[in-house]
Amino acid sequence: MLEAGLEGLYGIVDARVGDKTLVDTLSPSVDALKASAQAGESFEEALPKMKEAAEKGRDSTKDMVAKFGRSSRLGERSRGVLDAGATSCCIILTSMADGILELC
Repeated sequence: MLEAGLEGLYGIVDARVGDKTLVDTLSPSVDALKASAQAGESFEEALPKMKEAAEKGRDSTKDMVAKFGRSSRLGERSRGVLDAGATSCCIILTSMADGILELC
């Protein structure tokens, strides 16, 4: 589901990892889940890894300069601040994972 969302996003925006967008959170999260699935790990094992990847992706945006969206107008002034989209995406993914893990 997350991979389909990422591919759908790629169909409407040119942003990729490193552009200081939600892609910096979503893409590594998808990669972490895929790696866990390929390793035969359970959902309970995969979700904490996905959360960690989301958090690292979010945190990586702090030292980037925004290339897309409203913050791109700030240029160098966008450096030093987490990207709002990446942060929001991280909140959604970690909350989703926490909710699922409560049911496991």
